Amino acid sequence: MFFDEAKILVRSGNGGNGMISFRREKFVRQGGPDGGDGGRGGNVIFIASPHLNSLAKFQRNKHYRAGNGVHGAKQRMTGANGEDLRLEVPLGTIIRNAETGDVLADLTEPEQEVILLAGGRGGRGNQHFANSRQQAPRVGERGEPGEEMWLALELKLIADVGIIGVPNAGKSTLLSALSSARPKIGDYPFTTLQPSLGVATVDEYETIVLADIPGLIEGAADGVGLGHDFLRHIERTRVLIHLLDGMSADPLGDFATINEELALYNPELATKPQLVVLNKIDLPDVKEMESSIRAKIVKAGYPFMSISAVTGTGVREMLYEIKHMADAAPPMRPSTADEPIIIRPPVEEKAFTIKREDGNVWRVRGKEIERIVAMTYFEYDDSLLRFQNALERTGVTAALNEAGVKVGDTVYIGDQELEWGE
Repeated sequence: MFFDEAKILVRSGNGGNGMISFRREKFVRQGGPDGGDGGRGGNVIFIASPHLNSLAKFQRNKHYRAGNGVHGAKQRMTGANGEDLRLEVPLGTIIRNAETGDVLADLTEPEQEVILLAGGRGGRGNQHFANSRQQAPRVGERGEPGEEMWLALELKLIADVGIIGVPNAGKSTLLSALSSARPKIGDYPFTTLQPSLGVATVDEYETIVLADIPGLIEGAADGVGLGHDFLRHIERTRVLIHLLDGMSADPLGDFATINEELALYNPELATKPQLVVLNKIDLPDVKEMESSIRAKIVKAGYPFMSISAVTGTGVREMLYEIKHMADAAPPMRPSTADEPIIIRPPVEEKAFTIKREDGNVWRVRGKEIERIVAMTYFEYDDSLLRFQNALERTGVTAALNEAGVKVGDTVYIGDQELEWGE
């Protein structure tokens, strides 16, 4: 079964905690702080693999997590970084935030990599907080928590040529005649259920990638049949072979219907170069009406050829013509190899909100302040004093006082419950 959509939950690794410890060594007085730093959490990395052609593996497992960083240790030893999570996806995969629909990455180049979720920063050990006034600090940082997100993966096949047409026009037979692809073929009155890719050899050194797009019917742009499932795969092709079924009751009517559906789904699809090909020319009835169909297609401004996918008549000539059209067509998109990949817009870290949830209960939300809370050791007085200074530095204290917080009120920041004091 062909899978071109998936929804998965990914999480980057937590950073390791910084260590709070002091040097204890015989004959060494007041050795000082020697707590090591925590390791960085693992990143979530997506890689575009030319060896994959579907999202099938993401149907079996929906949850993925990178490794956590190792905690720091005594003697200023830094913990190991967490193992990165490297997920391979097919070329042409679009990654979206499943909740908002925002595009986070579009992987179109072989071996292209993007870090989608960064691992949490490792906390600093107390060795970093010593100074001339505080030579034995009981201050350190917990590791920064990793990020978690539901992602929607969508595959749009990348091929030079897309073969389109109504069901039973002979697209799968043509693909098997041009390449080593072996899609299921039969005299079905319905469409095949999945796209197929094939590589055709034009000459000794030139190849071209073709995609057999399952048959489209009237209403496909509105989701009738399997329209929406497969129209997306046409968007990345450079040119189209519009295959007409010579045995259809109305080949020209089929041609007009398919083009209308392309335009309704995406107006740009209607402007893609098309080579209109009449199939089954080996049959006498088709051969008899070939000239009239040719005249009307050429008058409409499209190049036209006749073939028989079963016997091979005209197939090689058609391949050379479509290769010439693909070479002349503009690239799918301008190259962005030298441009930085922007995964998502930057978040205003310092911004925060305050909401009164009950008479004496308050909720503070904000990226920076929640990270500070998550990285604070609340069991040490020195760390609590540092946290109090952070509340004042970020403006949270002033904002809560202005909002009306009173002594004894409960304030939630992240997962931490605090009691407001003097």
